[in-house]
Amino acid sequence: MIDVKATLKESEERMEMAAMFLEDSLNRIRAGRANVAILDGIRVESYGSMVPLNQVASVNCPDARTIAIRPWDKKAIRDIEKAIMASDVGITPENNGELIRLNIPQPTEERRRELTKQCNKIAEKAKVEVRNVRGDIKEKLKKAIKDGLSEDNEKDAELELQKLHDKFIKKIDELIEAKNKEIMTV
Repeated sequence: MIDVKATLKESEERMEMAAMFLEDSLNRIRAGRANVAILDGIRVESYGSMVPLNQVASVNCPDARTIAIRPWDKKAIRDIEKAIMASDVGITPENNGELIRLNIPQPTEERRRELTKQCNKIAEKAKVEVRNVRGDIKEKLKKAIKDGLSEDNEKDAELELQKLHDKFIKKIDELIEAKNKEIMTV
């Protein structure tokens, strides 16, 4: 027989993963403000292996429009520059021999609208994933009735599942609303 609590816990974890994926994806979208998270996906060749940028340099934001990258090994500066150029960040690095600066340009109105559309698409994928989890768990609960789960327990579990669904959809809406507000703020 199915363990209802474990099944609901599993569904909550899967929905949480969808929300975390959305949050991570939104952090990587450049909104006109300097944010070191846009460099999270960059890998740099260091001593023959590919490592994350933050393992070969310190990365910080001295002001709202600049990201400063200070390599721990000065010889790695070219590799870091090359990795940034090859990535999809879309910013040309400036190198003064010791420090790499990324100047974040102010996006145009049209670019900000494109970014909000891109964010909304990512959010919709996360919502679809949450709905798919709800659907999968509902199917499991329907099958569990045939295996001996009482209909009352199934209805209670379904109600709890709906509450989880609503909670995560609301969380996704809040995340996307905050990101869109950040993007559209000049």
